[in-house]
This record gives sequence, C-alpha cells and structure tokens, in this order.
Amino acid sequence: MRIKLILITAFTIGSICGLVYYIRMDGFSFAWALNFLLMFCVLAFTETLKSQLTSSYYHQKEWERSGKIYERLGINFFRKVLVWIGWEKLNKKANPIEKNTNVLMNLHYQTKKSELGHVIILLIVLGFNVFVALKFGALKSLWLLVLNILLNLYPIFLQRYNRPRITRAINLSKRR
Repeated sequence: MRIKLILITAFTIGSICGLVYYIRMDGFSFAWALNFLLMFCVLAFTETLKSQLTSSYYHQKEWERSGKIYERLGINFFRKVLVWIGWEKLNKKANPIEKNTNVLMNLHYQTKKSELGHVIILLIVLGFNVFVALKFGALKSLWLLVLNILLNLYPIFLQRYNRPRITRAINLSKRR
C-alpha cells in the first residue's frame, strides 16, 4: 500500500509539473486542468489509503449545529446547481441511498473520504493561487480562486452539512 501511495504522489507531482510546463498558470485552462487532475489523483490516493478516518476533525463542531452557517453561505443553492448539472443523479447511481444501516454507514464514510479529498485539493490549489497572485497579480489568479471555491470549498461544506443528517438516519435505522 505504501508503494502505491508513493507512486500516486510521484505521478501527481510529475503531472502537475507537466501541466505547469505546457499550460500558462494565469488562465482558466490551467485552473480547470489543475483541479480535475488533482481530483483524479486524490481519488486514487484516498481509495488506496483505506483509512477509517476517525479523526475528531470529522465531528460536527458547535458552530455547525443545525447547518445554519452552511445555509447562510448558500449550500442549498449549491445543492440545486448539482441537481441541475446532473451530478446528483450520477452520485446517487454510484452510491444509492437505502434505509439499510450498512449502506448509510458506507455513505457516512464516503462523505469523510470525499471531504478529505477536497481538503487536500483545496490546499494544493490555494498554494498555486498564492503563487500565481504573487507572480502574475491577483487578477490573474482569480480563476484559481473561483474554481477552488466552487469545486472544493463548497463540496467540503456539503459533506459537513450532510454528515449530521446521515448520522441521524443511521441512528434511526439502528433503532428499527
């Protein structure tokens, strides 16, 4: 497993170097390609990792209770956009929701894995965002920032918003 993780990391670094070499870093194409390259690589990494993801980081914080903070930040609009573009349909096909406790527990775990992936990507893209802002100017780094918010920050919010609801469904399922 460690060898696979090292190979995935090496492939990711090499691919990013290729991306930097062939595509200008200050445009939409680079921001789009970087995000999707990282999504592919981080998915491979998290699938190989096989961690139970039991860190207290994944526990709901006091300020997150009831999800009001995420609702104020527009998570319901983001959810509608995901339905509109068809992402929700694809996601439900891959992870069908049933009233089965094991399925709900797997869905709960998948939210953690997805969140971990998006946090990793968010931090890497943020590093590129800062670099591009310093080297080319803040305006040239705008695509990196906008796509990082849409493709990584809001998906993190969505996982943190959904996980407590899934936990409640698991608890209800266990009682039956």
